[in-house]
Amino acid sequence: MARLTIRLPDGKYKRLKALARERGTSVNQLVDEMAMLMIAEHDAETRVRMRAERGQGQEQEGLELLDKAMGRASPH
Repeated sequence: MARLTIRLPDGKYKRLKALARERGTSVNQLVDEMAMLMIAEHDAETRVRMRAERGQGQEQEGLELLDKAMGRASPH
């Protein structure tokens, strides 16, 4: 496991410490959870961007498939 040293203003550290205490966890675990959320958000954004790039130029086909899936006649 890697060790990370970060510098925070005293006020911010005190607020993190109070938040961790309220949640019944440590500041270390709180920071680990925040990092995991940020990584998950980044991964989701990356997947959406990749799918969007693969679909460029296929908007009409996508709309037709959506209409078909919704049981509607395609107005496009």
